[in-house]
Amino acid sequence: MSVKKIITYNPVNSSGEKLNTTHELTLKILENSGNYLIHKDILRHHISIKQGTVSTKTRSEVRGGGRKPWKQKGTGRARAGSNRSPLWKGGGVIFGPKPKTNKHKLNKKEYRLAIQTLFYNKKNNILLIENLEKNFETPKTQKFYKICQNCGINLDERTLIIVSKEFSALRLSVQNIKNIELISASQLNTLSLIKAKQIILTSSALSKLKENFNE
Repeated sequence: MSVKKIITYNPVNSSGEKLNTTHELTLKILENSGNYLIHKDILRHHISIKQGTVSTKTRSEVRGGGRKPWKQKGTGRARAGSNRSPLWKGGGVIFGPKPKTNKHKLNKKEYRLAIQTLFYNKKNNILLIENLEKNFETPKTQKFYKICQNCGINLDERTLIIVSKEFSALRLSVQNIKNIELISASQLNTLSLIKAKQIILTSSALSKLKENFNE
């Protein structure tokens, strides 16, 4: 059974000053534990990125082998019908891998519960910055460094920035920073969340998440 949990965020501005407003995010998480859903979604992701292009040839696909190597009796050797038998060097492969499509199904409600459970587990590592995108009209990495310094963000740790949609100026400002990942709210996934030690959330992204969670 899922229960409602409310997380309250006190946003800060780009100077690191706390604002008087508060934002709430209502999460539906499983009463006991939704961690198994997180594991299920991570497993689905790893399975889906497998190419599945590995292939071996069976005895019918290996070239040659039409003539019987030697007569059935009288040679003293074991009988053989083809030099493409799996028992021979250069022959076919028994039960070898073949190209296949790897899929692992996860229901939409399960995926949503996994994301919300991760959000709740990492609630103490989330920082809400008001209007972060509006500070970057032009790409400026130094400006982003200054904002991180003001807000006490440690760039030595893996940091996830969640925005409502990808802004070109902000993306170009952070793309050369080693531990930063920028992602839009609509593309949020459990793998990015679970890797992140710090999460930066914008107010517009929070509104987008509310819409996605309440669909």
